[in-house]
Amino acid sequence: MTFFDTIDWGRLPDVLRFERESPMIFSSGLFLFCALLFLPLYMLLRRTTTLRIIYVSLFSLFFYYESSGEYVLILLFAATMDFFIGRAIGRSEDEVYRKRLLLTSVCVNIGMLSYFKYFYFLLDLGQMLLASLGIVTEPAIPLEARDYFIPAGISFYTFQTLSYTADIYRREITPLKRWIDYLFYLSFFPQLVAGPIVRAKDFIPQIYRRPQLLKAEYGEALTLILSGLVKKAIIGDFIGANLVDLIFAEPTRFTGLENLFAVYGYAMQIYCDFSGYSDMAIGIALLLGFRFNINFNSPYQSGNITEFWRRWHISLSTWLRDYLYIPLGGNRKGAIRTYVNLLVTMLLGGLWHGAAVRFILWGAIHGVALALHKLYMQIFDALGWRRKKPLKIQRFLGQIITFHLVCFAWIFFRADSMETALSVITQISDHFTPEVFLQFVVGYKNVLLLLLLGYLLHFTSKKQELRFRSWLTDLPFIGQVCLFIVTVFLLIQIRSADAQPFIYFNF
Repeated sequence: MTFFDTIDWGRLPDVLRFERESPMIFSSGLFLFCALLFLPLYMLLRRTTTLRIIYVSLFSLFFYYESSGEYVLILLFAATMDFFIGRAIGRSEDEVYRKRLLLTSVCVNIGMLSYFKYFYFLLDLGQMLLASLGIVTEPAIPLEARDYFIPAGISFYTFQTLSYTADIYRREITPLKRWIDYLFYLSFFPQLVAGPIVRAKDFIPQIYRRPQLLKAEYGEALTLILSGLVKKAIIGDFIGANLVDLIFAEPTRFTGLENLFAVYGYAMQIYCDFSGYSDMAIGIALLLGFRFNINFNSPYQSGNITEFWRRWHISLSTWLRDYLYIPLGGNRKGAIRTYVNLLVTMLLGGLWHGAAVRFILWGAIHGVALALHKLYMQIFDALGWRRKKPLKIQRFLGQIITFHLVCFAWIFFRADSMETALSVITQISDHFTPEVFLQFVVGYKNVLLLLLLGYLLHFTSKKQELRFRSWLTDLPFIGQVCLFIVTVFLLIQIRSADAQPFIYFNF
């Protein structure tokens, strides 16, 4: 029996139809199956630029359809609108007209993003205000009736398209001449639904190069994909399902010790989710001949909160800096204005992650921390106490403080409500009960071993990654391919052992 004999081809139309409950992601069997069909033809088209661009754009639209269904039309609308707006901005010398065009792009894109992500949030705030004034007593739309869907990646591609028109307005780039080229940039599937946010000035010059992959780059790409799969599909998902989700569902049923480890677990889970997906995106893009900048750089090794934001979700933090913090005035208008700009930037950064007061509070914690750290540095500079290189003990203490500050903020990010977040904090502070530690270790030994492994890899990741990449690069090509295929199949098999298979694993 051959591999293709195992495929139930009758189920193929159902599998290729969008299902909200099982969207396509990199760690799914459906993506692996589609990628195995996509790559050979892509390699055949690498010498023909236009056909290659059309082919990848069509596959990207299919990928997005499998992630968001008919909302692929929103992506097409954004690509078309901003392509023509960018062209108009580039042709015009009238500054007032150019500014109006840019404002149109900003308003339409932010308007669509706000509708899909913040409509019910703003509705709730309005109803709370009306209720406080005694105008209404019951919500206009009951919570149980709110069945709405947020298109995947809308926050990411909205930021990308805004950076494109903004950079043309600033005369940092020239507008693309062909619509299909802009669609290719905006819809490029490796980073479409979960980032990283790729700037047009970094990506567009690579579109017209013939894809070439050296052996070292191939080893680097496979290393990134495999490490991303392990982070996302093994460490992050396992810790989330077997520790974090259980405790955050009902924190008052567990001791403060268990709640604390759930917070530590979530810190690792969200890092593995975000950085794992970014690693896979960067690795897949590299296989296709496109190089993205690093997006996560061992952020929990940071010695202060400013360094954390230089290491965490780098494409987002630099976007917020360049298109929000600096236009607000940055640090050019005095100390007080700098602190306000930091706070506003992080408040909006928190709101970008989700439409809830707890996300705004998460952003406020980071904004205040960044402002306090800048004040701290200014005071030490004025007194002449700042060292060029901090002492080891000073950096170690800074790492501990920064890590726990970030973990504290993660509580609000993860909790389903403010009530849940406060319950987690109350359990940790008032019901810690350290005497259950041994019982906790025995009961959660597998989760704790994986959690420990995650943190060990995080704090030694650079050195170990370079060693693994070197070893992988030295393998013969057939060995690399076999290792990749076997690893992917094993990972998907582990995740979907109880599922009904399409090709012996769950799509």
